[in-house]
Amino acid sequence: KNESVLLMKSDGSKENGRITKLIGFLGLARTEIENAYAGDIVALAGFNAMDVGDSVVDPTNPMPLDPMHLEEPTMSVYFAVNDSPLAGLEGKHVTANKLKDRLLKEMQTNIAMKCEEMGEGKFKVSGRGELQITILAENLRREGFEFSISRPEVIIKEENGVKCEPFEHLVIDTPQDFSGAIIERLGKRKAEMKAMNPMSDGYTRLEFEIPARGLIGYRSEFLTDTKGEGVMNHSFLEFRPFSGSVESRKNGALISMENGEATAFSLFNIQERGTLFINPQTKVYVGMVIGEHSRDNDLDVNPIKSKHLTNMRASGSDDAIKLTPPRTMVLERALEWIEEDEILEVTPLNLRIRKKILDPNMRKRAKNK
Repeated sequence: KNESVLLMKSDGSKENGRITKLIGFLGLARTEIENAYAGDIVALAGFNAMDVGDSVVDPTNPMPLDPMHLEEPTMSVYFAVNDSPLAGLEGKHVTANKLKDRLLKEMQTNIAMKCEEMGEGKFKVSGRGELQITILAENLRREGFEFSISRPEVIIKEENGVKCEPFEHLVIDTPQDFSGAIIERLGKRKAEMKAMNPMSDGYTRLEFEIPARGLIGYRSEFLTDTKGEGVMNHSFLEFRPFSGSVESRKNGALISMENGEATAFSLFNIQERGTLFINPQTKVYVGMVIGEHSRDNDLDVNPIKSKHLTNMRASGSDDAIKLTPPRTMVLERALEWIEEDEILEVTPLNLRIRKKILDPNMRKRAKNK
């Protein structure tokens, strides 16, 4: 404490300073201390700003640590101000300036991520994968932010005139009975199996090299295929020439064609067409996705229609409406599910999937172009 030191930044610049406060950690408690020794985890004050990778050294014998090498981002999404018909009703921070300040603050400490302002309240955030981006989105949501996110996209590079994409080294530990289904599913996603080794307790370890695009949306399928018993890990391998199209979502969406509150009567009839994402009395709007269609095309439906009552019914003549429980869409699962023409609306209270173009007629015209 009170010692003169030199701050050496990763860009080569230097700054003289004095340690005005030295704080040690004991469990979850912080305690001000006079001295720190090798191996201690401490916090210190005395500089205007410090970044991850900077070194605090003795000015008479400056020996900075080697600069940190971070893997480049391989995936990006677009964060934007929420502009849906229900915008501004559930969040505390809803403006572009608030979102921009929070994202830039995140970039100061989360140095594996990058943020680029695109204009019109839209920001391109790049990271190391879906999980990292999902954690950021969940943190913003818990802090009261309201925003929308696009489908994750891999970052494409051009090397020597060749379009290249990131590849990942994928390691899977799974019960042996499920290995066949996993190999078949990953084969459709352009994965190449490199090793298959038996483990103890009836488990098998599978190793693949797969385009990062092939992993988008796969985690939920993997958990289903292995009944939650499999473990999946992946790390960046290298950039390789583009490997062609990868199988995407097979099912279309059930899209609301009206504004209002969903009714049990209407949802009962709609559930025959696919899997619902909402309950009765959920607020919906035109262009909002309320479920997954059982076929490969999108279907516009009316979820707010109510049953017309008459005075000619006998009491008890109607059967009680029984609805299948809706599929719960958590943040990570919803990001995996959406397609390029859809976005995820995130608020502190709800997650809603919607089409980028809400009006059904404009959507059809854009699709036919």
